[in-house]
Amino acid sequence: MDIPYSELSEDVLNAVIEEFVTREGTEYGEREYSLSEKIEQIKKQLRDGEIKISFDPESESCTLVSVR
Repeated sequence: MDIPYSELSEDVLNAVIEEFVTREGTEYGEREYSLSEKIEQIKKQLRDGEIKISFDPESESCTLVSVR
C-alpha cells in the first residue's frame, strides 16, 4: 500500500526516512553523507516523484521504492 508522503507529519516522515537510510547496506558511493543530507536527498526524491513510501501491513513496515 502506497503512503503519500505529504499526508505524514514532518516528524513521522523524518522517522520513516531515517529508519530507511540507517539500514545496514545503504552506504554507496565514494562520498559519505551526513544523516541530515541523506534525509534531504530522500525528501527531494519524494517531491520529484522518483520514489514513494510503501507500507506492508503484514510486516507493519515501510520502505522507500523507486517509481521507475
